Amino acid sequence: MSGPGSSSPLFAFASLLLIWPSQVAAAKELKFALVLFRHGDRSPIETFPNDPHQESAWPQGFGQLSQLGMEQHYELGTYLKKRYSNLLNSTYHRNKVYVRSTDVDRTLMSAMINLAALFPPKGSSVWNPQILWQPIPVHTVPTSQDQLLYLPNDIKCPRLEKLQEETLKSKEYQNLLSPYKDFINTLPKLSGLESKDLSGIWTRIYDPLFCESIHNFTLPPWATADTIAKLEEVSKLSLLSNFAVYKQKEKTRLLGGILVKNIVDHFKNVANKSNEKKLIIYSAHDITIGALQIGLDVFNGKFPPYAACHIMELYLENGQYNVEMYYRNDTKQDPYPLTLPGCTSSCPLKQFVELVSPIMTEDWSKECFSLSEDQALRIALTAFCLSSGILMVLLFIFFYYGPCRRRNPYQSI
Repeated sequence: MSGPGSSSPLFAFASLLLIWPSQVAAAKELKFALVLFRHGDRSPIETFPNDPHQESAWPQGFGQLSQLGMEQHYELGTYLKKRYSNLLNSTYHRNKVYVRSTDVDRTLMSAMINLAALFPPKGSSVWNPQILWQPIPVHTVPTSQDQLLYLPNDIKCPRLEKLQEETLKSKEYQNLLSPYKDFINTLPKLSGLESKDLSGIWTRIYDPLFCESIHNFTLPPWATADTIAKLEEVSKLSLLSNFAVYKQKEKTRLLGGILVKNIVDHFKNVANKSNEKKLIIYSAHDITIGALQIGLDVFNGKFPPYAACHIMELYLENGQYNVEMYYRNDTKQDPYPLTLPGCTSSCPLKQFVELVSPIMTEDWSKECFSLSEDQALRIALTAFCLSSGILMVLLFIFFYYGPCRRRNPYQSI
């Protein structure tokens, strides 16, 4: 005889409740993750002429990862190790993980430190008991060839240059700039930097003051909290003018379209079971994350901080692949979800691809060197005038010196 109540409806229902959560949990499985992060804290890239803290004030010079930046990325690597403990093996395997960085010291070093926390050697991976670290390859290409992560900063892109020229003249941009013109006019006298270009103000005034404040340097008397706040707003405008103001979709395609297509291709390969990789890591810059988030229309309007991490994950749930995005911009809080406009937080892969297809770049070089109708017409007219002029010269030479010219009977043969 079975135990008391073992066959009762209540017992069956209780058993179902115990089994059901595990079935639900098993129904959603993480298959692949791609993370794009910014390097850690660094020294300024450059500074303004009147800055008392020039390059010699920084131990490794300009643009280099600081010890604080190293700590930030070790912390992020520790977090990623915990987040992907069920996705990855406990040890590094080259067929499962791929890491790429821009060819810049601070991003290369950030990736290496991150990996030290993500994959500490265990068992057979320990090659020296005194050094609990193992070398893991970080791939890169020269910045002049890096269309994926470095953006076309060092690469000739006539169409993008034209768009930036048009942006600076656009009414939309001028309206945004107008409230800051008087403030911008005061900066040359204060900083010694004559240029009023917003990009220069960002990299040569705001950024060094920001870095110096983090490292407890004494700031110039004019660098008050109000001035720093205005410099930050002007710097944000510089970022937006590069990506979001005026013809955003086209600029996004040229600045981040290759990365979006790369991400989509990885997702498709996983769904088609033609990709062994479990984790892709990209180590890059604030503008890389900014370009991606503006293109996806999930940008929060703030500079991505040091070690900020944009997370993209592919799940298999009830036979369907779904994309989920998260953004980690605060070490004290869990990453918060990002929802692609037009979809849900867990977006079906097919729908995700359809929504991002307008900003994906199939042939970057072709789009970069494409011409507007006016430009094409001007070039065609110039070519026509040149060819017509050359033709007239050739005809003149032919008739004047050619066989049809009447010879002087007294000319010697």
